[in-house]
Amino acid sequence: MKTVSRPFARIIKIIGIVTLMALGLSTPLAAQNPMVPSTGDTSEAVALPDTLTPEAIHEMVARMSDDQVRGLLLDRLDAVAAAQTKAENGKGLLTTLQETWVAFYSPTVDAVSKLPVLFSKHGEALSNFRASFGNQGLLKLFAFMGIAIAAGIAAEMVTNLLTRRWQGAETAAEDANLWTALSFLTRRFGRDILGLVAFYFALRTVGLALLNPAQLAFAAPFVTYLIWFPRLGAALSRFVLAPHRSDLRLVNVDDHWAGFLHRNLIGLVLLGGFTLFLVGFDARNGVTIFETRVSFWLNTAVHIYVALVFWTARQGLSDMMLGTDPDRSRFDEWVAWAYPFFAVGVAAVTWIIVQILAGHQQFKLLLTAPHYTTMFWLLLAPAIDTAIRGLVRHLLPPMIGEGPVAEAAYKATKRSYIKIGRVVAGLFVILRVADAWQFDLRNLAAAGVGERFATNFVEFTMTIATGYVIYELVSLYVNRKLAKEQTSVTAVEGDLGGGEGGGAGGSRLTTVLPLALVSAQTGIIVIFGLLAVGSLGIDITPLLAGAGILGLAIGFGAQKLVTDVVSGVFFLIDDAFRVGEYVEVSGTMGTVEKISIRSMQLRHHRGLVHTIPYGEIPKLTNFSRDWVIMKLMFTVPFDTDPNKVKKIFKKIGAEMMQEPLFKDDFLEPFKSQGVFQFDDVGIVMRGKFMAKPGTQFTIRKEIYNRVRKEFDANGIEFARREVRVALPGGEEVENLNEADKTAIAAAAGAAVQQQVEAKQAEADAAKKAK
Repeated sequence: MKTVSRPFARIIKIIGIVTLMALGLSTPLAAQNPMVPSTGDTSEAVALPDTLTPEAIHEMVARMSDDQVRGLLLDRLDAVAAAQTKAENGKGLLTTLQETWVAFYSPTVDAVSKLPVLFSKHGEALSNFRASFGNQGLLKLFAFMGIAIAAGIAAEMVTNLLTRRWQGAETAAEDANLWTALSFLTRRFGRDILGLVAFYFALRTVGLALLNPAQLAFAAPFVTYLIWFPRLGAALSRFVLAPHRSDLRLVNVDDHWAGFLHRNLIGLVLLGGFTLFLVGFDARNGVTIFETRVSFWLNTAVHIYVALVFWTARQGLSDMMLGTDPDRSRFDEWVAWAYPFFAVGVAAVTWIIVQILAGHQQFKLLLTAPHYTTMFWLLLAPAIDTAIRGLVRHLLPPMIGEGPVAEAAYKATKRSYIKIGRVVAGLFVILRVADAWQFDLRNLAAAGVGERFATNFVEFTMTIATGYVIYELVSLYVNRKLAKEQTSVTAVEGDLGGGEGGGAGGSRLTTVLPLALVSAQTGIIVIFGLLAVGSLGIDITPLLAGAGILGLAIGFGAQKLVTDVVSGVFFLIDDAFRVGEYVEVSGTMGTVEKISIRSMQLRHHRGLVHTIPYGEIPKLTNFSRDWVIMKLMFTVPFDTDPNKVKKIFKKIGAEMMQEPLFKDDFLEPFKSQGVFQFDDVGIVMRGKFMAKPGTQFTIRKEIYNRVRKEFDANGIEFARREVRVALPGGEEVENLNEADKTAIAAAAGAAVQQQVEAKQAEADAAKKAK
């Protein structure tokens, strides 16, 4: 070990005495335990005296070597740091709340206590400012500032003259629409910004040439906060509110509230800029913010001003949030009503946060004005929401098809785009506000799951927002495809054959997409729900294991349910049926009205609804697939010429193929199939046609009407069933009494009943044979 010189060793001992006195008097007795020096030339332990008096410490240090003193100092400093860390980490909730409460009210109490010296201290700052320049220096300062400002104004005027043609002619009120208004306002705003940029560069160039650094320290904040920022705010407000041109206004607000908000927005920017300028001015002239607390009063004035503006203009702001879109929901109306109250609450909460940060001496953060940035984005929220709805309304593709289905799909699509836009805009505003408060959410979210509550909360919020956007995008795509498929199917007008069913079904996508949408939405909710729970620091492995065990138990306990689901999947893969098709399942007939993952619902043409699980379908007959052939029977008397009937059928078929109402529904025209059979009444003639499913009953009804008219025109009668009764002495029919007539009628009725029963038996036998 190197030998330490005697003067240096004496200095070390003196420092050791002073440090040990400070540590010994400021640390608890529990920290005064025997310690072994971290370095030294002996192994003897060094213990502190029970009573740490200056004499005892001086005597102890005199006996110790230099390395022992150094080691003892290091150990004592480590012990003090550990004790302080333990004390900070050991704070309870009550202690934290108490410290927060003290931090909240202490700036107010301090500001009130500094009221007597508020004006005198500002007078002192002004005196220091005057003394630093002198009377002649002040005259030069203001004269040079005036020259620089005049140069900036001149540059702005020249720029406006050169760019006048960019703005174009004034748009007439009757010709104004969104695009013309937006184009005009954008060009005008661009001219304003370009003029302000020219003003700034000219003023800066002249200012740097005329003013020295001390003068620039006053002039630069003065021009920035009290001239440039208010004019920038006025340009932005003119673009959004157009206070003097209601026909060009981008937001839904009347002239009164547009003018009110325009004036007060400029006033808010001016008051906020004056606050920042005055705080900096006092600091540069020897008066700190702790001496006057003027920042407290000015900041409070800004927040009260914001709250008053929102409260006074609550009707106009509600109208602005509501917009002009007629397709608004009850949620939109509630948000529009609650927005002004929410804004007042945010102004109050922001003021409270500022007070707490000031109580914790976080003045460096507050000097960047994060609370003003927060309220700026809050003021801009109605304009952002209006812009989202306007863009969606004008950029959304036109409605596909016509009718209530297409209209409902169009509205749902628009609502989805608006929701997605609001989520994206909300995340952007949150990031901007967090950045103003120097709170990097992106790095915080990447810090790792479970490290801090804030990290977990940010990850949770981002996960939920991402899942919601994906949910809306999937719903948007599927609903749009579904609307396109549904509206592309031509509906059959009129009475579908007296409600006999057999209509044409939708497309395959119309049947599959609703199930796909439900499955996709459920999957997104489950996946992002688990991810969100995991981002809170909760281990989701037991949840996944429990879900697997539960699924296994359900699979064993509900095998029939699994059978139904699997059978339904294969039925859909085979394209066995579609929504709207007329099918028969084991003697049950009806139109497929609704399908789920387990069963299908059939609507009988008499109104009955049958629910059939997929697993119970042994065979399914579809009456509505691709095409349908209908055969019609007509019975004519025996003396009718069959060739004449054939010509009539051919004529009707040709005429109907020329009718605009029917020609697109025929796949093959109506034509005769000749004599089908003879019965005891007459000749049975048969005709047939092929048509699209769902149109056959309307066509059949029209064919019946036309055949009747043509038969009447050509003297052809339909054969009628007759019962002839042979009576002995039939030549004396006129002389029959009532009893004889009754007997004859009974005999005829019995004969007719026998024939009807025979026909029914034949039909039943044919059906069983089929």
